[in-house]
Amino acid sequence: MNAPITPVIPRFVRTPDAALHLGLSARTLEKHRCYGTGPAYRKLGGRIVYAIADLDAWAEQGLRKSTSDPGTGTVYPAKRHYSQMVRR
Repeated sequence: MNAPITPVIPRFVRTPDAALHLGLSARTLEKHRCYGTGPAYRKLGGRIVYAIADLDAWAEQGLRKSTSDPGTGTVYPAKRHYSQMVRR
C-alpha cells in the first residue's frame, strides 16, 4: 500500500510569499526591511527569507481588541520612524 503523502510546510519563504502571507505588497515588505520596521528576516547567500513564525510574531504586535486598546506592541508604517531620525 502507498503511504499518504504529507505536504511539506515551508519554514522560510521569500519576499513575495511573505507579503502574501501578511496581506501586504512585496514592495511594502521591502520598504519595511529598509527602514527596519518590518519582521525579522534572514539573508541566506544572496536571498532574503522570512520565517513563518517571525511573520506571525510581527503581525501579532498589532493585535488590538478595541480602538481604545493600547496593545503590547506597535507595527509601524513602511516609512522612516521618528526614533530612527538623527537628532542634530
